[in-house]
Amino acid sequence: MEYKDYYKILGVERSADADAIKASYRKMARKYHPDVSKERDAEERFKDLQEAYEVLKDPEKRAAYDQLGSNWRAGQEFRPPPGWGQAAGGGFGGGGGGFSDFFESIFRQQGGGFGSGGASGFRSQGEDSEATIRVSLEDAAHGAQREISLEVPTMGPDGRMRREARRLTVKIPKGIREGQRLRMAGQGAPGMGGGPNGDLYLHIQFLPHPRFRIEGSDLYHDLHITPWEAVLGASVEVPTLDGDVRMKIPAGSTSGQKLRLSQKGLPGAGSKPPGDLYAVIQIVVPKKISEPEKALWNQLAEMSDFHPRR
Repeated sequence: MEYKDYYKILGVERSADADAIKASYRKMARKYHPDVSKERDAEERFKDLQEAYEVLKDPEKRAAYDQLGSNWRAGQEFRPPPGWGQAAGGGFGGGGGGFSDFFESIFRQQGGGFGSGGASGFRSQGEDSEATIRVSLEDAAHGAQREISLEVPTMGPDGRMRREARRLTVKIPKGIREGQRLRMAGQGAPGMGGGPNGDLYLHIQFLPHPRFRIEGSDLYHDLHITPWEAVLGASVEVPTLDGDVRMKIPAGSTSGQKLRLSQKGLPGAGSKPPGDLYAVIQIVVPKKISEPEKALWNQLAEMSDFHPRR
């Protein structure tokens, strides 16, 4: 069957209140009433208006319809989500005679439903929600527990979905990678008719780090060295996520050369091995030198037979 966009049929936004929905329905019903309209499809349009208004004027039916989400498009092939309306008693009853198969599939499950007693038997799990959280490299490397604030979907007293600020405690597992998701069970949109809440999925994004660049599980650090350390070799300190370590700079090193510290990148998680840390050599030339230093450089220039452009 085809999905019906009831908001589009009535010409209102999804955020429209009951008064706006009622006013739009009355205006369009007068326009497309078969007794007065000259439009060729007036009767079909009028039926669609009645069906849309039957749903959107009722807070419970509207909330159920909104549970389908906002990603559907009018005319798109539609099937009710798995388990939709499965409960002891079925779905919505009352009204709806002669409405479309789309309406019937959502609101008229066999065996009873909405009468004067309300949402008897209608049960559906809430939608999953998604958000992005930014974590530090240190938290990703060592694991952490953090408090976050974000807006989550809740059900308002009028039966409509709304967003509410909430603080949540998030456990960041050791070795998590950028782009992975954390699942927080039951923290998504509320269910209908006593159905369970959906889940909240948190997408992991790393904060920029002042010392490291990240590529997968590997870290890169620009290691600044002097010209004489590059020529003669040296032993220097290199930062890691676990503290500084000493690294040997081989004689004759050049800018851009990469020196690897094995398993000093992000730690492994599950079957994933730990990453490595690459120290990328950057030879830094002094901008200001003293007269004695200048004399030594001139002396070196005169006695050296090294010519990189020859």
